[in-house]
Amino acid sequence: MQVAEKDGVVTFAVRVQPRASRNEIAGEYQDALKIRLTSPPVDDRANEALRKLLASRLKVPLAAVRIAAGEHSRTKRVEIRGVTPEMIRALAI
Repeated sequence: MQVAEKDGVVTFAVRVQPRASRNEIAGEYQDALKIRLTSPPVDDRANEALRKLLASRLKVPLAAVRIAAGEHSRTKRVEIRGVTPEMIRALAI
């Protein structure tokens, strides 16, 4: 999984599976962090669920998590302030 850091912001790819049975981080999928969400991909509900899940797991405020690209796609580029690349890699384990 590629994780980049620049100016205190960590950027990485996420592959989202909406309408799953539970919210969970499911390891890696094609060089991205795979995340299953119970929310459907309508009205930005899955995107908000993704931001909340990452913020709670990394113990950062919700405002620190931003979807930089792919808002309407299953593959997204996420930016998070206040974390290290090692913290992101540890989520995939």
